[in-house]
Amino acid sequence: MIYVLLDGVGDLPHPDLDGKTPLEAANTPTLDKLAQKGVIGEVISVGKGIAPESDIAVFNMLGYRFHHVDYAGRGVIEAIGVGIDFKDGDLALRGNYATLNDEGIIVDRRAGRHIEKNDADGVAKEIENKIKFSFPNTSVVVSPTIGHRVTVRIRTENEKLSSQITNTDPAYARVEGMGIAKAVGDFLRIEKCLPLDETESAKKTAKLVNEFTAQSLQIMKESQINKKRINEKKKSLSCILLRDAGNKYPDVKPINEMYSMNFSCIVDMPVELGISEVLKMKAFEAGGLTDYEEKARVAAKAMETQNAIYVHLKGPDEFGHDGDAIGKMKNIEEIDRRFFKTLLENINFDKVAIVISADHSTPCINKGHSDDPVPILVSGNFIKNDGTTRVTENQAKKGSIGLIQGADVVTTALNLIKSQI
Repeated sequence: MIYVLLDGVGDLPHPDLDGKTPLEAANTPTLDKLAQKGVIGEVISVGKGIAPESDIAVFNMLGYRFHHVDYAGRGVIEAIGVGIDFKDGDLALRGNYATLNDEGIIVDRRAGRHIEKNDADGVAKEIENKIKFSFPNTSVVVSPTIGHRVTVRIRTENEKLSSQITNTDPAYARVEGMGIAKAVGDFLRIEKCLPLDETESAKKTAKLVNEFTAQSLQIMKESQINKKRINEKKKSLSCILLRDAGNKYPDVKPINEMYSMNFSCIVDMPVELGISEVLKMKAFEAGGLTDYEEKARVAAKAMETQNAIYVHLKGPDEFGHDGDAIGKMKNIEEIDRRFFKTLLENINFDKVAIVISADHSTPCINKGHSDDPVPILVSGNFIKNDGTTRVTENQAKKGSIGLIQGADVVTTALNLIKSQI
């Protein structure tokens, strides 16, 4: 089984596409061919009414249900993914470089999204070197990853920091350990970090996060790197928005024990790399984010030694966040032409099934994640078609798989494959 998650591919009708979704508007001959040799349905990745962040969504789509309070938090997953020294009792948070105007209003949550690595790393080093916390023996690691993304780890020697704190990022709420996208408008500001319980640890941790925010704001304002960026008409790295605190290493069953399979992956982003590490899932190198042909060839080759591989393709999600429906449609067409066509050319479709879904919807009209169901397709030469002709949101509603939960996707797909081989 080759299991492909198209990040954020689900969408809603959009006026720029004559009332179609990007999946409906896209010219996708290879996906259409796969649909005509498969069965389709809908998936709610985490839960009804929950617009999930990518970490908890991917865990669910791989079969892991968490009681929210047991979840380690995205900050920890990304810290593991980028190789930060992390131990129980440290505080890890996911961050975004963002741009503020003179009134302190967030004008771009991603500071232009495409940030030169030298600038991102340089500002991070300035923050690490100049911050002075009020509690002794407290240090910080600021680790930029891809684009606007940052991982932050705060450590106080010989003390355990708390994960029971709120986000400073106003676009996301933290509900019992799980990150949830909020419906937000304009004129957003950095929020104060607050303790979520009355423990001294939570109060102290919230104070440390607020000290980080206040001092880093001043450091970034005075940074020569930012002055240079402004002179070059680039967006300033004005602040780091923080969310999804965690303070413990996750304890989960490895994925190969879960399914009694050789399950591997092809992933790029820090959060997916962290998930692969936590689940003890072998990760294959397969080029950069948009090296779609390489990813397809590596996935096909992996079938010689593995019997399941999870491939995460990031593209559609970013266009959704940018509100670019036409760009999202074109990206889906590119993935169809470069990834899926190459994949079919390199596998034995009589012996390998392809499962396609998404971790969540990212509707362009919302510019953020939503709780809308996403399609799932299980395809193979041995699968009896259910009348499906395309992979779209509307056809998914009529498919024979029906509406299932994200945590049931892998088991459902495997049972379908086994029943029809």
